[in-house]
Amino acid sequence: MIDPLPRVREAALELPETEERLSHGQPTFFVAGKQFAQFRNNHHGDGRTVVCVRVSSLDEQAMLIEAAPETYSRPAYMPTWLSISVAGAEVDWDHVADRIAASWELAAPRRLLEAGGR
Repeated sequence: MIDPLPRVREAALELPETEERLSHGQPTFFVAGKQFAQFRNNHHGDGRTVVCVRVSSLDEQAMLIEAAPETYSRPAYMPTWLSISVAGAEVDWDHVADRIAASWELAAPRRLLEAGGR
C-alpha cells in the first residue's frame, strides 16, 4: 500500500497559516492553533487508515456515513468530526483535499476567511 500521509500532508499544508505537529501521537494539522485534520493509521489497533476532519454538524456527519459507510465513519474521541478512509487504490484524492479544506474553513479565524481563505 502506498503511504497516504504525504497526500494528506500536501492537502493540509497548502492551506494558509497551517502547521503540522503531533497530537496524541498522530500527525495533526492546525490553523491559528485550532485543529482541523488528523491522520490516523491503525489508531488504537482499529486497522483503519483515515484522515479525520471537522463537519458542520452531527446531521452532516450522519448523512455522509449513511450515504457511504465504506468511505466515512465516526472517529473515536471526536464527536463532531468525520473519518475518511484513505487506504487503498480507489481513494478520490480531490475529494479528500476538498474535505480537508472545508474542515480548515470551519476552524480558521474570520480574518483568514475574509482575506479570501483558500
